[in-house]
Amino acid sequence: MIKHKYLSSYQENIDWLFNQFPAFQKVGQSAYKPTLDNTRTLIAQFEVILEKLQFVHVAGTNGKGTTASIIASTFTEAGLKTGLFTSPHINDFRERIRIDGEMILQNKVNHFIETVRELDFQIRPSFFEITWVMALLHFQQEKCDAIVVETGLGGRLDATNVITPLISVITNIGLDHTAILGDTLGQIAMEKAGIIKENIPVVIGQTTADTLPVFKQFSDNRNSPMFLADLDNTNTTFEVNKKIAQTALQRVKLDGYYFDESVFDRALKNLISNTGFRGRFQTIQKDPLTIVDAAHNIDGVTRLVKDVASLYKTKKITAVYGASNDKDIEEILKLIPEDWNVIFTEFKNSRSHSLERFRNVAKHFKFDAKFYTNSTEALDHAQSANNKDDVILIFGSFFLLEEII
Repeated sequence: MIKHKYLSSYQENIDWLFNQFPAFQKVGQSAYKPTLDNTRTLIAQFEVILEKLQFVHVAGTNGKGTTASIIASTFTEAGLKTGLFTSPHINDFRERIRIDGEMILQNKVNHFIETVRELDFQIRPSFFEITWVMALLHFQQEKCDAIVVETGLGGRLDATNVITPLISVITNIGLDHTAILGDTLGQIAMEKAGIIKENIPVVIGQTTADTLPVFKQFSDNRNSPMFLADLDNTNTTFEVNKKIAQTALQRVKLDGYYFDESVFDRALKNLISNTGFRGRFQTIQKDPLTIVDAAHNIDGVTRLVKDVASLYKTKKITAVYGASNDKDIEEILKLIPEDWNVIFTEFKNSRSHSLERFRNVAKHFKFDAKFYTNSTEALDHAQSANNKDDVILIFGSFFLLEEII
């Protein structure tokens, strides 16, 4: 690696990190590193001692960020110093690395990046691998009692899979990142099930006839007690994730912690302050009601549309939709009710689907469609064209949310 002169600006350092190492958030699947060797090398380089840290590991196609945040919030409310590692971020890189809701300080990020720039790597780590080890070092230095970890892609070869957790959690399986993880639910389940460890309990959320046998086989082979979350009476996506988190929290064995309903209730009430939880069915304006959600794949959009239909049966719905160019937008648009108005928008990231592509696909659907090259203008149009009793729903990509909230 070429050594560079230090940069004093936090944002310059973050830009350098994005540009120096491939980041999925910027370039897509070419940034994915299907190996744990780089992570192990970095951990050794920065003298992180995994055996001294206590983890909860959360994987899944959708809901893993919400589930991880609920678990972390509960640990915080129970009086444990709790680290939380999630991805991607919306506005600030530091959202990925938090302790009891507080983002890692800019000067610690700067120090880590400047140390990385001094190193002469014999490997080519990814942005995610570098970020993960930064988080581990921060949690170790701050002596966290518990660390809740959301996987990036997959599970088996995800950079986070170097840990041995107290309990593993798999929220659900859907068709996403199929070029990397496989093009069937069973294949993707096998990748996610890679986080199941020998003799370590695992909590499973939503299952199908294709995925449950995979999880059972992995848990049997690894002597891992398997617990299925009881989701029979759950009506919304958040309730599903809440129940999955609760199932894990009732079974995790952690020094200084035991499950308490009152603590869990406080954790839900203080979820935002304890974890920085944002971008999941989040209301950003009440007149007209404007909701943002990070749903971006078929499974996530299916759940989102179901939630909106359940909660706002009599409301006029206008969707502001933008998507990354690796998403099957034709299949996603089939999920949107024909009586919704849909405003298509590009976002600034180079991975954005183009308006030309949106126009070509939208003409095959009956909903009223409009098109904007600028997400702020798209939202302005939606809000000016709707009255206070309408609902505006913004979804499709974290990149879109970054420009809105």
